[in-house]
Amino acid sequence: MKKALKWLSILIVLVIAAAGAAGAYVYTGMQPVKASEQAVKITIEPGTGTGEIADLLEKQGLIKNSLLFRSYLKWKSEGSRFQAGVYEFNPGAMYDEIIARLNSGDVVKAEMVRFTIPEGFTVKQMADKLSEEGVLDKDAFLKLAGDASGLDSELLKEIPQNDKLTYRLEGYLFPETYELKKGSTERDIALRMLQETEKRLDGIPDFRQKLKERGLTLNELMTVASLVEREVVVDKERSMVAGVIYNRLAKHMKLEIDATVQYVLDKPKERLLNSDLRSVDSPYNTYLYEGLPPGPIAAPSLKSIEAALAPAASEYLFYVTKKDGSGEHLFAKTYAEHLKNIETSKAMAEK
Repeated sequence: MKKALKWLSILIVLVIAAAGAAGAYVYTGMQPVKASEQAVKITIEPGTGTGEIADLLEKQGLIKNSLLFRSYLKWKSEGSRFQAGVYEFNPGAMYDEIIARLNSGDVVKAEMVRFTIPEGFTVKQMADKLSEEGVLDKDAFLKLAGDASGLDSELLKEIPQNDKLTYRLEGYLFPETYELKKGSTERDIALRMLQETEKRLDGIPDFRQKLKERGLTLNELMTVASLVEREVVVDKERSMVAGVIYNRLAKHMKLEIDATVQYVLDKPKERLLNSDLRSVDSPYNTYLYEGLPPGPIAAPSLKSIEAALAPAASEYLFYVTKKDGSGEHLFAKTYAEHLKNIETSKAMAEK
């Protein structure tokens, strides 16, 4: 009997010792690794299981034991809400801190690039500006703007594939300030700008109904809007100039808009000569060809788009810039009145 009690005592001591050793192992294994200020970056792909995440954390030296981490997750009923992404952890983080960040999706913020496209910019001007800022490759962007290849946008269905267009995306890359991930491709940038145009158009109340009532295609509307954008400085005149354009079209008069000639030139001129207006043979030259150009000549602002959609009703057929620094125009119903306005404008310049 004494011998049996002796062995029982020994067994109890061994069990207690084993339990203590196991407890010590678990306790030690669950303690944070040695703290460090050197962050460790890990990437968790979509669909990655908790076991794989635990193994990754151990492999990267962020936890001591993946098995214990998995057991802790099971005990705490955690792991089902972990989010994919790129994370940065500093060695020394406790289990609960790691779990909380994985649950909240506290991922590394992507480095962004920010750029602004001014209203009235052409595709060429955009390419030059963004190339100088190191945002994109100029030639690649111009090629994409020309053929729009590989772009998945509903807007493209309404942009004609016309050989006469200099750039198919001209006028459809909305002028705005953008923020995209650094390293975005020319396609990423163009698509984002197309999406912004689509969003702005959809934001105009009853846009499609108004377009239908005017009997215009989207390309015709955006072309008129681009002409208004390049011709007008003062907001209150946008709808007036849009009205003049429609009036001249209705009477089968050539639009004779200088900006359409400037668009064709390799380098815009400060002042166009009569020889420029008549000698530049292009479907965009509204001094030579009746009707609208094949497409927009610049990126119109929302105000110009709205003016083209709702022009001011008038009998005006002509306008000339006031040479008084105001940027405003003098409007006329007849050519005789227009000639008088030209003289008035010249007189303003002499004062």
